[in-house]
Amino acid sequence: MRDYRVETEKRVKFIRDLLEESGANGIIFGNSGGKDCVLVGILCKKACENTVGIMMPCSSKCNYGDDMTDALMISGLYRIEKRKVDLTKTASALKKALAESADITPAAEANIAPRLRMTALYAIAATEGLLVAGTGNKSERHMGYFTKWGDGAYDFNPIADLTVTEVYEFLTYLDAPKRVIDKVPSAGLFDGQTDEGEMGVTYKAIDEYLRSGVSAPEDMEKIASYHKNSAHKRNLPKVYEEN
Repeated sequence: MRDYRVETEKRVKFIRDLLEESGANGIIFGNSGGKDCVLVGILCKKACENTVGIMMPCSSKCNYGDDMTDALMISGLYRIEKRKVDLTKTASALKKALAESADITPAAEANIAPRLRMTALYAIAATEGLLVAGTGNKSERHMGYFTKWGDGAYDFNPIADLTVTEVYEFLTYLDAPKRVIDKVPSAGLFDGQTDEGEMGVTYKAIDEYLRSGVSAPEDMEKIASYHKNSAHKRNLPKVYEEN
């Protein structure tokens, strides 16, 4: 297990150094009340007083229910500035406009919310001179379980090297609320959605593979498939370069 006292110190320094180098006024991140957002929020607040968490409900009921409840709890507990940008009507208007030109697939529709959220974060960040903090972990990144140009876009990410198992360990060390630690991982893109249910493999299996290079055969097959098919998400776009 990592020494999370040392990990806290290193990551806080990393964030402070970035702020100094960039000349930014503070940090902004999307606060859904989930495990990754909570850890990022805690670390950023330790590094910078001007840390802003934006709650961005977008259509699904859980965004207005448990997600909002947990986000508000975290903001109050760690004295993180809270704001809300309701994107439901914006998403609805965009879907209506798209319907006039294309028959959007369910997968493409599910990616609208994360991309609108990142648009909102960068609009506020550009206005107030803030850095956008990413909240994705190593397990999600390996699987490509994030939206390209959505939650996969950010100025920096202080937890990208941590597996889901390590995120839980870190939160436990920081004495984060049990409600957050026990919460079923979900991107909240639609009602009833869970990360593991959508991927068809558990984070325990993914983390075991990342740790040891092995897992159950059926899990390894899914992990390999997800990783291969999502390679484009982890690389910069290809550009023409004259030899």
